[in-house]
Amino acid sequence: MMRRKSIEQVQAEYGTSELKRTLGPINLIFLGIGCIIGAGIFVRTGNAAALHAGPGVMLSFLVAGLVCAFAGLCYAELASVLPVSGSAYTYSYATLGEFAAWIMGALLLLEYGLAASVVAVGWSGYAVSLMHDFGINIPPEYTGPAGHLLGAMVNGEFVPATTFVNGELPAGGAAVTGVFNLPALAVSLTLMLILVVGVSESANFNNVIVLIKVAVIVAFIAIGGMAILGDIPKYAPNWDPFIPEPTGEQGEYGIGGVLRAASIVFFAYIGFEAVSTAGQEAKNPKRDMPIGILGSLIICTILYMLTAAVLTLLVNYTELNTPAPVAEAVNRLGPEYGWFKMAVKIGAIAGLTSVILVLMYGQTRVFYAMARDGLIPGLFASVHKGFKTPWINTLIVGALVSIAAAVFDINTLGDLTSVGTLAAFAIVCFTVIYLRRTRPDLERGFTVPLFPVLPAIGILSCLGLIFTVEQRVLSFFGYFLAGAIAVYFVYGVWNSKLGRAKA
Repeated sequence: MMRRKSIEQVQAEYGTSELKRTLGPINLIFLGIGCIIGAGIFVRTGNAAALHAGPGVMLSFLVAGLVCAFAGLCYAELASVLPVSGSAYTYSYATLGEFAAWIMGALLLLEYGLAASVVAVGWSGYAVSLMHDFGINIPPEYTGPAGHLLGAMVNGEFVPATTFVNGELPAGGAAVTGVFNLPALAVSLTLMLILVVGVSESANFNNVIVLIKVAVIVAFIAIGGMAILGDIPKYAPNWDPFIPEPTGEQGEYGIGGVLRAASIVFFAYIGFEAVSTAGQEAKNPKRDMPIGILGSLIICTILYMLTAAVLTLLVNYTELNTPAPVAEAVNRLGPEYGWFKMAVKIGAIAGLTSVILVLMYGQTRVFYAMARDGLIPGLFASVHKGFKTPWINTLIVGALVSIAAAVFDINTLGDLTSVGTLAAFAIVCFTVIYLRRTRPDLERGFTVPLFPVLPAIGILSCLGLIFTVEQRVLSFFGYFLAGAIAVYFVYGVWNSKLGRAKA
């Protein structure tokens, strides 16, 4: 359980990779932005504001961004020492040992694989809305999770369940229950095929989408900001109160609500860590990976806070419990902005598309690293001779993501993803402290400032946000970890290449 690779062994493996080294600092920043801007701002912001933080959701983004900054600095240092595929998994293997690496691999399955499914569900919501604008309507039972009440058919019209009074069906309405989410399934399978073709092609595709969605977000901030400045007396009351008084229920408004909302919107900050999974495909990883990680995080935190400010000024927070909060805000700008409503939906779809792409990419590279170590079957490390990508791995990940997106709902899975991500970040912060103490001789292209204070703050802040989540979600997380540990002792511990070499 405690056997570990040496740092020198991990560094040597970098030179033997079959993956193409094609990614520079700009590609890496775009890779991070491509993942960060998406689900958090386009899907979960409304829920966080309406039910937990009010306009104070802007502070929730700041809290989540600061927590990520601590973890990001630690990732940057580890990436400069160990610029290899697998990111936090590989860092753990070389420092804390094989069992810790396995736990990290399990956490990254939540952070990447499960998160990709969650984002695909959000993508579906915007896609269905956009198609409706063009007169294309998918039967509602094929737009939501299996077995969940989606709404009711009333006089031939679909009425969403979110509009039910006291949760009761409208008079004369026929309940509509989800069968599976067809758009979420379709987008996941499509992006799986794109990733099979190759990382360079996927990165170029991602760059185009990132430009589109960032343009939409910047335009929303600019147009919404001008509207607010043009009529401050109209919009200023929406920030009164900025942080609503707590209701007495856990996580409902007040400072507790701001922190609870931070754990929700934290879901949107997982992109910068995905940059470290590209270690074996970076041209100059010691220089480029810290730039990619911190650069994408800073840019996106600023955009998030500005967007949250404009959003909660344009629309009262009590009306933001919708899966499309940015579109709702644009609707308040007046009929002359009808064209922008359409642009926002297209931008949201583009943004969520790139998030799914990057998350699936990250998951395949983690599995690739684990397979090379013998902890999971070797087919996950099989590289296509023509595309130079782990194609079987990608097909399996794509299938799992697609199935989960088709049948599960977004809220519980989103919280579970946040818990897994926060736990992984806490381990990474601890790893930096451990490695500084045990291997001070290593050459580091980047070092965390104010050591060990910042890594320690990173650990405590991650754990603090974890315990703002519902007990039900924490229980699911415990079951998941127990299952992962069982798999390690059934397969991984017996097939580990490191274990066999030392036998």
